[in-house]
Amino acid sequence: MAYHANYLRWAERGRTESLRAMGLPHQMLMEGHDSILVVRRIEVEYWRPARLDDAVVVETRVMAVRGVTILLDQRMVPGEGGAGDALAALRVELACIDRHSLRPKRIPEPWRSALEAVAPKGA
Repeated sequence: MAYHANYLRWAERGRTESLRAMGLPHQMLMEGHDSILVVRRIEVEYWRPARLDDAVVVETRVMAVRGVTILLDQRMVPGEGGAGDALAALRVELACIDRHSLRPKRIPEPWRSALEAVAPKGA
């Protein structure tokens, strides 16, 4: 069975790839805006184990965008046509910080607009 901490690694990769798919790679945020996104809080609920050689898909949804934070819902589901319910769910709060001072920093454009566009209305 997959070690519980692997879910955190998979979630991190899912977040990175989601931003990249939106045309907003984290590297551009760092270099162009001197900003980084860090995990402020994370809650994990495990329902079923992933097993050796299972394909796992990480679904990432933006739930809310605030001044310096982003709230995400991430789910690990069976991949490659796997049937069944989610394996685990994560509620992740990210904070945008200045990469030099490490102080909170408002989420810069175009990240803010792009993330708000995919968040539920009124969130």
